[in-house]
Amino acid sequence: MGFARQAAFLVQCGLLLAALILTGCEKPPPDPTIRISGSTMGTSYDLKLVPGLGQTVPADLKVRIEGLLVGINKMMSTYDPDSELSRFNRNPSVDWIAVPPELQQIVTESLQISELSGGAFDITVGPLVNLWGFGPEPRRDQAPSEAAIAQARERVGYWLLHTRNEPPALKKDRPDIYADLSAIAKGHGVDQLAALAGAAGFNDYLVSIGGEVRAKGRNGKGQPWTIAIEQPAPGQRAVERLVRLGDHSISTSGDYRNFFEQDGRRYSHIINPRTGRPVPQTVASVTVISDQSAWADATATALMAAGPEFGFRLATEHHLAAFFILIGPDGAFQERYTPEFEPYFLPQPPP
Repeated sequence: MGFARQAAFLVQCGLLLAALILTGCEKPPPDPTIRISGSTMGTSYDLKLVPGLGQTVPADLKVRIEGLLVGINKMMSTYDPDSELSRFNRNPSVDWIAVPPELQQIVTESLQISELSGGAFDITVGPLVNLWGFGPEPRRDQAPSEAAIAQARERVGYWLLHTRNEPPALKKDRPDIYADLSAIAKGHGVDQLAALAGAAGFNDYLVSIGGEVRAKGRNGKGQPWTIAIEQPAPGQRAVERLVRLGDHSISTSGDYRNFFEQDGRRYSHIINPRTGRPVPQTVASVTVISDQSAWADATATALMAAGPEFGFRLATEHHLAAFFILIGPDGAFQERYTPEFEPYFLPQPPP
């Protein structure tokens, strides 16, 4: 190689090396995600908003968020004695009782899911939830008597509750019917927050209340939103699977966080309305992906309460995207999922 060609080659190598060094030193662009969070419904809410080019967050957005969530609580909370739902529960009348349209809508959706699930989901299960110590009444870490369970079951039955569209109203066949929307209200809150984010002009966001999540668009790095499904092991935090959510909602129902133990047996907060008892330790968790958070929230609870066989059959028959984590005879976790859920999985790394 001649001197001139050698010199040119060295210059080119130097330029290439400099380019590589500069590229390596370049910092990635800052993540533009804006986060708004707070407390609601006995847990926390979280909004991750990714603004578009030149877009700003309205100054009053958090005030509007808080107002929306307070309004839902004032309608649907059983922990607030002055909520619309609490007043309906206390009312001894068996005539039509006027309620806000939003409350009537959620009760109507709940009754539809009760029908579809064969009663595995039932918002009149409140007396049993309270009896087992998982409601607003003082906590009791002791299984109730058979007589108490039988007495509470007389007040449980979604067919004893009715809704009317015009004018919006609810009606119960027994004065002592007690409705509990805790298995759908958080999902409804997520749907309303998502609608608020969309109305504020955001096309990319992730909204969550507790374990109820709804996503749209992409995250601040331009990637699809990725959600971790937790391994249902009490007392620890570990990831079972990762899913790419897309423009969908995801909800997980499990028995591994809220429970008590008596005589070596664990009793979870998820009550099977048909037996009056907590679900047996055969299903650790059920995750559902759907277009709507309220639907995913209630359906995950329904499949959890239905059990491993009936629940999976329901998911299959209704073409639900459902992921079950079962507890095997040896105590190890076993996965089972419908074909509709499989496309959401991220590939697992090799062992």
